[in-house]
Amino acid sequence: MPFVAEAERRPGHTHVLLITSGSVASIKAPLIVKELLSPELPPSQYGDVRVQVAATKTSLAFYKKEEVEDVGSKVWTDEDEWTATYKIGDPILHIELRRWADVVLVAPCSANTLSKIAHGSCDNLVTSLMRALSPTTPTYIFPAMNTLMYEHPLTAEHLRIVKELVRYNVVGPIGKTLACGDVGVGAMTEWKDIVQIVVDLFHLSPIEKPANAINS
Repeated sequence: MPFVAEAERRPGHTHVLLITSGSVASIKAPLIVKELLSPELPPSQYGDVRVQVAATKTSLAFYKKEEVEDVGSKVWTDEDEWTATYKIGDPILHIELRRWADVVLVAPCSANTLSKIAHGSCDNLVTSLMRALSPTTPTYIFPAMNTLMYEHPLTAEHLRIVKELVRYNVVGPIGKTLACGDVGVGAMTEWKDIVQIVVDLFHLSPIEKPANAINS
């Protein structure tokens, strides 16, 4: 079972679970992780914060796992969920991840993943994890899709279910020129604003580097 020490909870830490799905906005995932963790981006490293990523297969078309793992996080995929070595009694990844998380960010949430969440599908690591979440875990959905996909009446119904029935927090999308070239509402909330939600929720403060480290 691949659920190893780097994904265990640490007392006193804030555990951020970032979920990426099949939207081009997944390209921002490494920036979100680095802003919370990277010592190369002062004053953007926050003390006692850990980040793990659960990625759909399609989201990894837009960033490389190494971009996240090189700064101290871990990317989990469907291949990690059930392995040939699994036996009854072993930890189950989507359950362990939901136990680990203090906050869940679905950033970006594609139209496909939004639909699956609204319908309760459990056909991959991400959707199984979402179905298993405790209702007390703060969960934020950041939709990202083409404008006409966002304006489709089914999207409004899926968002209604997610907000009113499941009680997730939906933030965005915003209007801008989209990756496809269309102009309109559908882009994911700016990644720095996503980080700020975590900072505000847990009252995080950036760590200041010692003066000798800054001048060295």
